[in-house]
Amino acid sequence: MSRRPFTAVLAANTISIAGSSLTLIGVPWFVLQTTGSAGRAGIVAFCATLPVVIAALVGGPVIDRIGRRRVSAVSDVICGMSVGAIPLLHHAGVLEFWMLCALMAVGGLVHTPGLTARYVLLPDLAEHAGTTLARAASLYDAVSRGARMIGAALAGVLIAAFGAETVLLLDAATFGASALLVSAFLRGIPAAEPQRAAGEVSFAAYRAELAEGWAFLTRSRLLMGITVMVMMTNGLDQGWSSVLLPVHGREALGGATALGLMISLFGGFALLGALLYGAWGERFPRRAVFAAAFLLCGAPRYVTAAFTDTALPLAVIMALAGLGAGVLNPVLTTVMYERIPEELRTRVSGVSTAGCELTMPLGGLAAGLLVDGFGAPRALLLFGGAYLLTTLAPVVFPAWRGLDRAPLSRPERPLPGSAREGRSPHPSAK
Repeated sequence: MSRRPFTAVLAANTISIAGSSLTLIGVPWFVLQTTGSAGRAGIVAFCATLPVVIAALVGGPVIDRIGRRRVSAVSDVICGMSVGAIPLLHHAGVLEFWMLCALMAVGGLVHTPGLTARYVLLPDLAEHAGTTLARAASLYDAVSRGARMIGAALAGVLIAAFGAETVLLLDAATFGASALLVSAFLRGIPAAEPQRAAGEVSFAAYRAELAEGWAFLTRSRLLMGITVMVMMTNGLDQGWSSVLLPVHGREALGGATALGLMISLFGGFALLGALLYGAWGERFPRRAVFAAAFLLCGAPRYVTAAFTDTALPLAVIMALAGLGAGVLNPVLTTVMYERIPEELRTRVSGVSTAGCELTMPLGGLAAGLLVDGFGAPRALLLFGGAYLLTTLAPVVFPAWRGLDRAPLSRPERPLPGSAREGRSPHPSAK
C-alpha cells in the first residue's frame, strides 16, 4: 500500500482547481472590463460550457481506452495553453471577441475529461492508500473546496493589483503543474492505464459502451432524479458564478477584491462542511442531510444579493451556503461508488456528468440576457425562485428515499439493462 498516488491526485486537483478559480473570476471580469456587457459575459460562459456537455457525453469510453493518467495530463496541458493564449493575444492587440469564445470552448471541451479521469480513480486510490471510500471522497471534496477558496481569494487580490491578464497567465501555469504531478505519480497504477478488455476499437463497440453507461444510469429513478435536480442547479449556479455575482460585485460590492472574498468564504465553509461530513456525516440519514444542505446553499444567496448592496449580509449567507454545499459531493460520491462496478464507472460517470451539466451553457447565457434586459436584482430573484423550487425535490418525491437504502449486492459484472444494475451521479466541480 502507498499513499503517494492518492496524495499526488489530491495535489494535482488542488493546483488545477485553484487555477480554475482564477479563471472563474478572471474571465468574467476581463469581459466586463473590456466590453462592459453582461450579455457578452453570458455568451462567453455559453461557449465555455457547451463543449463541457459534449465532452462528458461521449468521453467515457475514450477515457478508458486512452488511459485515465494520459487523459488527465493531456487535458491539463491543452487547458493551460488555451487559457494562457487569452492574455498573450490581448497584449499583442489581436484578440477578437470570437477568439476569446473559441479559446474558452477549447478549454471547456478538454477540461471535463481530465476531471472525470481523476474522479473515477478515487476508489482504486483509496484502496491503494488503505483508507475507506467515504473518507477518501470527503477528503477529495474538501481539498477541492479548499483549492477554490484559495484560488478565489488570490484572484481577487491579483485582479485588483495587476489586472485580469495576470490571473489568466497564472492559471495556465497551474494546469502545467497538475499535468506533471499526474504523469509522474500515477505510473504503475493499473486502473490509470488504458483498458483493453473491451476488444477492438470500432464505432459499434464505442456506441455499445456509451449505451451501456446510459442504460445503467436511466434504470434508476433515484439516479435520474439526482441527475435532473443537479442539472437544474448547475445551470443556475453557472449563471450565478459567470454573470450574476461578477455584475453584483462590480455594481454593489466595490470590485474584484470583494468578489474574491465572497467566493473564498463560500469555498472555505464548503471545505468545513466536507470535513464535518467526513467525520460525522455517516451517523445521519443521507436524504435529510442532502435536502437540508441543498436548500441552504441555493436560493438564499440569490435573494440576499437582490436586496442588499453591502458586503456583510451576503458574506454571512455565502458562508452558510458553503457549509451546505460542502456536504453534497461526499454524499453523492459515496452513493455512486457503492453502486457502480469498476468496469462501468467511467462510462456511467461520463453520462451522468453530461446530464448534470446539460443546462450550464444556458445558465450563463440566460443570466447575461436577463441582466441586460431587466437588471441584476430581478435576474437574481428569478434565478433564486427557480433554485428553491428545484431543491424541494428530495422532500417531495418518494424516489429520493433510496438515498438512505443500502445498495443491493451485485454480481462482479452486471448485464447492461438488467434489473440488478446500480446507481450514479454527482454535481460538477464548480
